[in-house]
Amino acid sequence: MPLTFKALPTEDVRALQAGQPDANRQMPERGVSNGIGTPCRHCLTNIPDGKEMLVLAYRPFPVPQPYAETGPIFLCANQCHRHHDTSVLPKMFEARQNILVRGYTAENRIKYSTGKVIEISAVERVVGQIFEDQDVAYVHMRSASNNCYQCRIERS
Repeated sequence: MPLTFKALPTEDVRALQAGQPDANRQMPERGVSNGIGTPCRHCLTNIPDGKEMLVLAYRPFPVPQPYAETGPIFLCANQCHRHHDTSVLPKMFEARQNILVRGYTAENRIKYSTGKVIEISAVERVVGQIFEDQDVAYVHMRSASNNCYQCRIERS
């Protein structure tokens, strides 16, 4: 099944980079990346060692509700180019061993039985199987160890 991997929308990211509050109504924290484990969810690359970054709470859902998880993410502090929508697993994820995938309905509710920690090499196959359930509107990739949002996957 053809998939599309999607980074965060530029308009959301630019607002945060310009100093707008995060999902917890707090100002994003500024820090300096050590180059390890600080993936920007907009350009889908690891923020290089020594570069400024933002750490903030993000809710990848349109409105608060019980299933709308909010969690920490990293962004480049300065404007970066959004990773293009792609049918190929973004390169940033190739170095990972495992990832959590989870399906959501059109009402932005978790579709139970779809959440799985899988090997990164199995993403396309497993997400294709999740999308066989027509109730699943999209899938999140999340950190297998920390549950942090990574990117969204849609049917192509």
